[in-house]
Amino acid sequence: MGRQGSQLKINPKKFGNLQKPCMREMMSFLSCLALTQGDDKRCSRQKSLLSACMDAQTTNKRKPWGSINYHLQRLSRGKK
Repeated sequence: MGRQGSQLKINPKKFGNLQKPCMREMMSFLSCLALTQGDDKRCSRQKSLLSACMDAQTTNKRKPWGSINYHLQRLSRGKK
């Protein structure tokens, strides 16, 4: 009951967004938390910047032609 050898699967997270768009905001928020011993009320500005950056990233929709794994499954069905 193991994985079949003919199925291909690619982890899209490895090849996805190589840039880390909200890294600067996250680092500033984490450093503020470290300086204030976890008091997030004092870090409200950094927290709002981080949440705005993350909200901007989630508005990107998936591409209409599907994921790479979907196309790999279609190719493997055609071989049979």
